[in-house]
Amino acid sequence: MSYDLVVIGTGPGGYVCAIRAAQLGMKVAVVEKRQTHGGTCLNVGCIPSKALLHASEMFAQAEHDLPALGVVVGKPKLDLNAMMKHKDDTVAANVNGVGFLLKKNKVDAFHGRGVIKAAGKVEVVADDGKVTALETRNIVIATGSEAAVPPGVKVAFDETTIVSSTGAIALAKKPEKLVVIGAGVIGLELGSVWARLGVEVIVVEYLDRILPGMDAEVAKQFQRILEKQGFKFHLSSKVVSIEKAGKGAKVSFEPAAGGASVTLDADVALVATGRRPYVDGLGLEEIGVAMDRGRVVIDSRFQTNVPGVFAIGDVVRGPMLAHKAEDEGTAVAEILAGQHGHVNYDVIPGVVYTMPEVASVGKTEEELKAAGVAYSVGKFPFTANGRARAMRAAEGFVKVLADAQTDRVLGVHIVGIGAGELISEAAVLMEFGGSAEDLARTCHAHPTLSEAVREAALAVDKRAIHI
Repeated sequence: MSYDLVVIGTGPGGYVCAIRAAQLGMKVAVVEKRQTHGGTCLNVGCIPSKALLHASEMFAQAEHDLPALGVVVGKPKLDLNAMMKHKDDTVAANVNGVGFLLKKNKVDAFHGRGVIKAAGKVEVVADDGKVTALETRNIVIATGSEAAVPPGVKVAFDETTIVSSTGAIALAKKPEKLVVIGAGVIGLELGSVWARLGVEVIVVEYLDRILPGMDAEVAKQFQRILEKQGFKFHLSSKVVSIEKAGKGAKVSFEPAAGGASVTLDADVALVATGRRPYVDGLGLEEIGVAMDRGRVVIDSRFQTNVPGVFAIGDVVRGPMLAHKAEDEGTAVAEILAGQHGHVNYDVIPGVVYTMPEVASVGKTEEELKAAGVAYSVGKFPFTANGRARAMRAAEGFVKVLADAQTDRVLGVHIVGIGAGELISEAAVLMEFGGSAEDLARTCHAHPTLSEAVREAALAVDKRAIHI
């Protein structure tokens, strides 16, 4: 069977790439090892975790927030099976939607393990061992990533007691105590799900802060908010062992700088220390694809050193984010069609979907300082935003960073309710090279949370006035 393009992996990057290529007139096939499309994101990552985050947030609101609004419903009761069904139904709707889109765009789908035998040749090895050979002008590797473990620590995942994110979204019963290894996005989101449901959550992090890579001031305030919600943190702590013990788990750690170790007992230990590119069994070494610390090396057109073999998403450089993979998938499809696909890596937002949310786009203060860039700062607290007060959700603030000479916005960072939606305004502004003054002079509806973004832009010029 001969194609213009074969895409290996149907996560957000892969299926978007395949559909865009089909829209541009190519004959396209996809290879997916799961029986459902959507990759980690739709099956066991972004989508199911957001379903649980929303459900647990509603539970927490019913328990803690509704009485103050005059809504008396009594103490809520957790039906974990129903909550998990909501999550599973959400996943099914999304993955079935991707399958429908592939069929609608006449993309052929093959299920099994994809192996690149040579440039232009892919074999699909099905679960029953049947092999299907595909010939193609171009190949795109979009196989995503898998859970990583702490360096030097032996971890045996059973996805019941010692779990990755996959197990953490599918626990059969509510644990009493959860130890989370890693204070990044995944650990804090999944820790939030269970903390809202009444679980004691303890986070162990090697660095001296949470959310590495995000704005330090935002991360500091966010940590205080999480601590008020019941989180406990052990920062600057190096995990030395994670083991099953009876019906639970034991996590031992010591100060990162050295010292006596401490052991925590837990019902469940969640290992959330990042992810690593998934390239096992693809045949990349055999055909000579260049790698760099586990990632596929590509040029500015997403091509590897092997002609006709491209790569996108979590297997290449850049943030491991679904929307980054989607943009790369669109770009490489357009490049293959003779167009000028492009991704602006300076304007890729990142969001932590907790309550409140944390969102960021562009440079942090730390990055600007390290680069020697002169900048101005504008900040505005949600405590001074009328809509946030009315919603009893006034924690957090908006920070705008602008070039001191040109006023061009270089970064925006938000901790607060709806931050993941609010950050899109900043991304659009930055994509068009907008200034803080451009944002400050744009009329925003009142009363809305978005006014806090405008006020932070006004504060760059020390003109914030609104309540």
